[in-house]
Amino acid sequence: MIQVLTDLYRITLDRWTDFLFLGIAGLTVIAWGIQLFYYFRYFLQIHRYRKTDVKQTLDPVTVIICAKNEEDNLIKNLPLVLEQDYPEFQVVVVNDGSDDGTAEILARMELKYKHLYVTRIEHTLPYPHAKKLAQTIGVKAAKYEQMLFIDADCRPASANWIRCMQSNFLPKTEIILGYGAYEKKKGLVNKFIRMDTLWIAQQYLSFAIRGIPYMGVGRNLAYRRSLFFKTKGFANQLHLQSVDDDLFVNQNANKTNTAVEFDPDSVTISEPMPTMGAWLNQKRRHLTTGFYYRPLHRFLIGLELVSREYFYVSLIVLLAFWKFPGYLFILLLVRWIVHLWIVKLTMKKFREKGIWIFSLVYDLFMPLISGCLILKTKLSRNKKFAW
Repeated sequence: MIQVLTDLYRITLDRWTDFLFLGIAGLTVIAWGIQLFYYFRYFLQIHRYRKTDVKQTLDPVTVIICAKNEEDNLIKNLPLVLEQDYPEFQVVVVNDGSDDGTAEILARMELKYKHLYVTRIEHTLPYPHAKKLAQTIGVKAAKYEQMLFIDADCRPASANWIRCMQSNFLPKTEIILGYGAYEKKKGLVNKFIRMDTLWIAQQYLSFAIRGIPYMGVGRNLAYRRSLFFKTKGFANQLHLQSVDDDLFVNQNANKTNTAVEFDPDSVTISEPMPTMGAWLNQKRRHLTTGFYYRPLHRFLIGLELVSREYFYVSLIVLLAFWKFPGYLFILLLVRWIVHLWIVKLTMKKFREKGIWIFSLVYDLFMPLISGCLILKTKLSRNKKFAW
C-alpha cells in the first residue's frame, strides 16, 4: 500500500513538474513574440524612415549650452558650434558657477565671436539647483524662437548641424529629437556605453516615428521657445534634483508636434565616461527619470525590458533541465538573427561601427544591469542626484 502511494505521489509530482515546465515554455514563446513585435513594429522604423517634408527657409536659431567647470571641453568644442555654416544664429552659454578657467575662456571667445552671449549663475544662491535652472536662464536669454541644445562636452559632427536640425521646424513642429553619439575608443566600457546609447536612441526615435515620442537627449535636442513658456518649462520638476530635458519632452511631445532627425550631419558626439562605475552612476541617474514618464510610456519600455529578461532567464532554466532544447535553440537563433539584422541597419543609419557582434553581449546582460540599477534606485529614492 505504501509503495502504491509512493508511486502515485511520484507520478503526480512528475505531472506537475511537466506542467510547470510547459508553463515556463509557453511564457517563453510569448516573451519571444513580444520581442519580435518590438523589433518589427518599432526598431525597424529607423531604417525605413524617410523625411517627407523639409523647411526651405533658414530662420534664425539660438543654441544653448550649460557649462559647469568645462574649461577644456569649451576650448575643444565651442568653436565647432560657433563656426557652424548657418547665416544667422546666436549661441548662449550659461556658466553655472564654474570655479575653473571657464569664465576666462568664455570672455576671450566673446571678443572673437559677436554672436556668443555668456551669462552666469553665482553659487552664492541660498538654495541648491540642478541643470534645469541653468537651462531656464539660457532659454530666457535666447533671442530666437527656434532653440537647439547641446552639452559642453559635445561637438557637432559637422558644420551643418544647425542646418539639419532646424530644417524640421515646420509650422506644427515644436520638438525635434536628434541623435547624440559617444566617441569611439578602445575598451569594453566604451563598447557598453556606445551600444547603450545606440539602443536607447533606437527606442526613442523609433517610438517617435510611430507617433509615441517619450524622451529626448539634451546633448542634441531642439524645441520652440514659445513651447517652453507656454508649458511653464521645468516648473513641475522643481522638487526633483535630476531630470530635465527628457522629462520635458515626455510631458510635451506628441505625434503631431514632434519630428526626428538623424542625418549623419545632424549628430553630436560626446566624450564617454572613462570607467564602468562612472557610467553606471550616470545610467542610474537617468533611470530615475523613467519613474515620472506617462503610464503608457512606462508600460511600453518596461514590457520590452521584462520580456527580454524573462526570455533569457527562462531559456537558461529550461536548458539546464534539458527541456525542449531543439525548439528553444530555434527561438534563440531566430531572435538573434532578427536582432543582429536590425541593429546592423540602425548602426548603418547612425554610422556607428565596432559594436555589432558585441550587441549580443549587451542584449543578454543589460536587462540584468538595468534591473539592478532600478532596484537600487527604488531603495534610495530620497537620494539627491547632481547634474
